[in-house]
Amino acid sequence: MGKIITVENLIKKYETFQRGSGLKESMMSFFHRVKVPVMAVNDISFTVEEGDIIGILGPNGAGKSTTIKMLTGTLYPSSGSIRVMEYNPTKNRKAYVRQIGAVFGQKSQLIWDIPPVDSFRMNKAIYGIPDKDYTQRLEVMSKLFGVEDFITRPTRVLSLGERMKCEFIMAMLHQPKVVFLDEPTIGLDVIAKQKIREFIKEMNGRGTTFILTTHDLEDVEQLAKNVIIINHGEKVFDDSIDNLRKVLGEKKLVRLVLTKPLKELDIEGADIIEKESELNITVSVDLERITITEFIEKLSKRCDFTDISIKEMPMETIITHIYQSKENYGTA
Repeated sequence: MGKIITVENLIKKYETFQRGSGLKESMMSFFHRVKVPVMAVNDISFTVEEGDIIGILGPNGAGKSTTIKMLTGTLYPSSGSIRVMEYNPTKNRKAYVRQIGAVFGQKSQLIWDIPPVDSFRMNKAIYGIPDKDYTQRLEVMSKLFGVEDFITRPTRVLSLGERMKCEFIMAMLHQPKVVFLDEPTIGLDVIAKQKIREFIKEMNGRGTTFILTTHDLEDVEQLAKNVIIINHGEKVFDDSIDNLRKVLGEKKLVRLVLTKPLKELDIEGADIIEKESELNITVSVDLERITITEFIEKLSKRCDFTDISIKEMPMETIITHIYQSKENYGTA
């Protein structure tokens, strides 16, 4: 499989106007507005392999959604180039949109007052999907999502989880090669989120490439093969999910329930990073300096404990470190 998306030196800048507070400054800005340049996306380059699931992360205002809009062709870049398959998203718009799908967690493609199945039929007509293909695809996806019982009800009476399942079917009926997902699980309960994740994995297994932007790090951990992190419009990380976990080094978190308070740990390569109480502590263990086996052996000689659990370093901790750091990780 080759590269399906190539982005080179992508820039999006625009101008807004500064407006003062109060009546006097508001009147002055009415006659003389001060222009303020905004660099939404600043010289971003990356590639996506066919069949990948890529997570694009970043804090609010980092440039994630702007990047996705340029990739889908709904926003023109100021400079730089984008190739998705053989298309330029803004120049080959009509042919391009027949090859992509999009699901936006806060924007619906379904028509509010009619059942989802009628919206599906509308997409069938728009994309010219043959009857046989339409029936087969709808049947397969309806079973995957378990939506057979409610796709004939008006969209307005469906729950958020039911609507999102239908949004995915709507986006996938024409079998797009690339699907853009912007916060697809926002506001959903645990069961609905898991169902959507399973669907994405199933469709990815059939060859669909997914580009995912989200604040839900569980989506990224369960789905993404590679991660791109954008902050202040710039790419600060571009590598595999496995290498993302190694940004802070090879570390594990060990949670302990002690039988009596521990004054100090005094084990090289291990540090107490949190004390919920005198008997409940969390220890960070640097695996490049000490193995878990060695740590537990030394720990057993220093204290008694009734419970122990070993976990990976939380993704939130790693992502926060990257957001706050000025370094670039895994970038070209």
